[in-house]
Amino acid sequence: MSDDIQFDKSFDLPPGQVEEVMPGIRRLVAPNPGPFTFTGTVTYIVGRGNVAVIDPGPVIDAHAAALADAIRGETVSHIVVTHTHRDHSPGVAPLQALTGATVLAEGPHRASRPLNIGEATRLDASGDMDFRPDRRLRDGDIVEGDGWALEAIATPGHTANHMAFALRGTGVLFSGDHVMAWSTSIVAPPDGAMRDYIASLEKLRARPEQTYLPGHGGAVRDATRYVERFIRHREARESAILRRLGVGATDIPTLVRAIYIGLDPRLTGAAGLSTLAHLEDLVARGMVATDGEPALGGTYWLAAG
Repeated sequence: MSDDIQFDKSFDLPPGQVEEVMPGIRRLVAPNPGPFTFTGTVTYIVGRGNVAVIDPGPVIDAHAAALADAIRGETVSHIVVTHTHRDHSPGVAPLQALTGATVLAEGPHRASRPLNIGEATRLDASGDMDFRPDRRLRDGDIVEGDGWALEAIATPGHTANHMAFALRGTGVLFSGDHVMAWSTSIVAPPDGAMRDYIASLEKLRARPEQTYLPGHGGAVRDATRYVERFIRHREARESAILRRLGVGATDIPTLVRAIYIGLDPRLTGAAGLSTLAHLEDLVARGMVATDGEPALGGTYWLAAG
């Protein structure tokens, strides 16, 4: 949903086809393309013989069958989940039933704070409320297998329980939906929070990994510079909101029309939620005012002083 970042949209791996990204890392794409998922959710297999699966994806029979074929004859010791959106984590249950693997994630789906936005405004890729990991991961935890080790990195923002995973010794980071090469991430309250999202970008910017393998689309290269552009993009969105509020008090639909030029109409609701996430942050910092708590239907103006 960005108009100022050049994205790589060349990723075209057909659903069900297994591709070795580099030694010890395979990927396959679920057949769930759409405005929020690009060509589909990417599932990763780490290791050989004794492996981990990252983000089994949605419950789609064809994807489950392709994944089962890809790991045939191997032992899946761990199933690792970056976050609990319905296009990433529901496939855990059938995969665990097949393999008996241990499921690891930051925790169940939760909102980052209370906010009544109404069910009608939730995104298609909303929370998987049934997900429960066998083991909850904390920032810095290490998940180890035969010849591989994943470092858990807490990256809240897209969701409150989002995690990235660095594959030690490779310079590769599995970035989930936090950083992708085809689009900026949607930050949708109450599950997502803009201040958390930006802080997580800054955290990744300080890390050494330069290749990101995301939950949708192809690899992110030169990741430090790429993440820097994402941070600047969010700062530009904030500045655009403040400029429009400088004209006078207004609402979120008006802000969306002003700052999202050429927006795909299917993404209008998501743009509204991301704008709300920016406004929540601006209100908390005392730069913008509104009546009561920030809400989709609220009116916003520049705070005095």
